[in-house]
Amino acid sequence: MLLRQLEYLNALAREAHFGRAAEACHVSQPALSAGIRKLEDELGVQIVQRGHRFEGFTPEGRQVLQWAHRMIAEKDAMRSELASMRGGLTGVLRIGAVPTALTVASLLTGPLHEQHPTMQFSLDSMSSREIVSRLNEFDIDAGMTYIDGEPLGKVRVVPLYRERYLFLTPNDGEFAGLDSISWAEAATAPLCLLAPVMQNRRILDGHFAEDGATVNPVVETDTVSAVYAHISAMRLSSVIPHAWLHSFGVPAGTTVIALPRPARTHQVGLVLADRGPGSLLARALVDTARQVDMGSELDRAMRRHLPSAHPGENLAGQNGTDPNIAEKPTS
Repeated sequence: MLLRQLEYLNALAREAHFGRAAEACHVSQPALSAGIRKLEDELGVQIVQRGHRFEGFTPEGRQVLQWAHRMIAEKDAMRSELASMRGGLTGVLRIGAVPTALTVASLLTGPLHEQHPTMQFSLDSMSSREIVSRLNEFDIDAGMTYIDGEPLGKVRVVPLYRERYLFLTPNDGEFAGLDSISWAEAATAPLCLLAPVMQNRRILDGHFAEDGATVNPVVETDTVSAVYAHISAMRLSSVIPHAWLHSFGVPAGTTVIALPRPARTHQVGLVLADRGPGSLLARALVDTARQVDMGSELDRAMRRHLPSAHPGENLAGQNGTDPNIAEKPTS
């Protein structure tokens, strides 16, 4: 059995198409098919359901695929360890992040790249549920998501910051000039929000409900950039996490207004698969997260755009976490 054959299998699972999988592996389609058939012969099981096109994996194939993910991840970890012994970390750190956190991932990747210039980074926007699934399948090294909301399964968590919400609205609109508004009042505005598939939206819906309100947005989307684009193009309002101000600020023609702090706030953090010590790249990311005070960075950005906000009013300790919370497993 060759690792190359397992990489063929991994590519086929990712692409769900023989031709695209072969292209991703830089081989011909017949070579990829032959490699997978040879793997089937060596293992004595049928792995792929074949027809005129790729039709999925057999039960035995799905089990083989799980081992393939694991073995490829171990190979990548070995290469990173050896590269570190030669004097520096190399390889690609794969991070999946919910859209609300993806906007501030550079607070970690920036200093990490300064320490290890040969490292590369792959960042993908994902739902919180997809992040946990992709961690378990060895498709990503770490996630950035909410760590105290919906169940995460068996993962390790590293708290980063506690989220605060602001009302973003046209500066000549109905609410312009106010220092603060209620969640119920915000619900009456024409809104652009993230779609319900995103955990941020489910959190916001809960906060609106606490104030006896429901929302019916004019626009729903799964990207932060589309939220900002529609706010400007259609003169809509939105409820945004304060973390967005760090990268995007307040668009021209709009202003931010304070919202009451909900009864329950949510933390964003790193999540890592709860298996062994983890890859060297993921461990370097955790080390950087412990050195960067993301909570204070985001608090300063909020105060630049909302001077009435009191320093640290939404933060319970460094990085926006309770001081007694450290990296820990969840189940």
